[in-house]
Order: sequence, then structure tokens, then C-alpha cells
Amino acid sequence: QVQLVESGGGLVQPGGSLRLSCQASRNIFRVYNTGWYRQAPGKQRELVAATTTSGSTNYADSVKGRFTIPRGNAKNTIYLQMNSLKPEDTAVYYCNANLYGVSFWGQGTQVTVSS
Repeated sequence: QVQLVESGGGLVQPGGSLRLSCQASRNIFRVYNTGWYRQAPGKQRELVAATTTSGSTNYADSVKGRFTIPRGNAKNTIYLQMNSLKPEDTAVYYCNANLYGVSFWGQGTQVTVSS
């Protein structure tokens, strides 16, 4: 079993930045596919960004050019750098690690973008 713990959420003004962290209880991120998802009130959970075991990263169209997954992460921590935040980015953000049908989720961290 693997525990994932997200942190770094909070309240930020439009145009601001946040950096989310996801720490794993074991060193899995180099061998598992990883991803960041978000769920806004009344909406389904959606993919924000995903990195495969080969190292390629894909971003949702809504966050391209604003969100990045920094390289050179610590071995048991991944990050999501969020810039130019918009009110529509308000959601609970979750990190995920998955491989061969096995999937682990964190408890989520709230991001609120509001003036």
C-alpha cells in the first residue's frame, strides 16, 4: 500500500501562483505513471496533467502554458506548479500514481482562486 499526501493548496488571487506537492510513503514516482487531477463542486474529476513512466507529460488544454510539472523532483515527491491562476481553476486537486491497473490517490488539497 502507498499513501499519497498533497499539500500547498490555499486561497490565491486571480493571476497568482501556487505550487502543489504530493509526497508518497514509498519511492514510487520513478516507476509509476503519475498525474494531477481536480474536481470542482458539481463537476466530475478531470485530468490536469499526467506523466508516463517514459517521462512524457501531457496537460489538459485548459491549463497548457500555465501549469507545469517541474523536473528534477525529489524521489518521493512530485509537484504541480500553477501560474496565472483563474477562478475556474478552483477545485480540490488530487495526485495519482498508477501502474498496471493499480492506482493510488491522495486525499486532495483545496485550491481557491478568488479576489
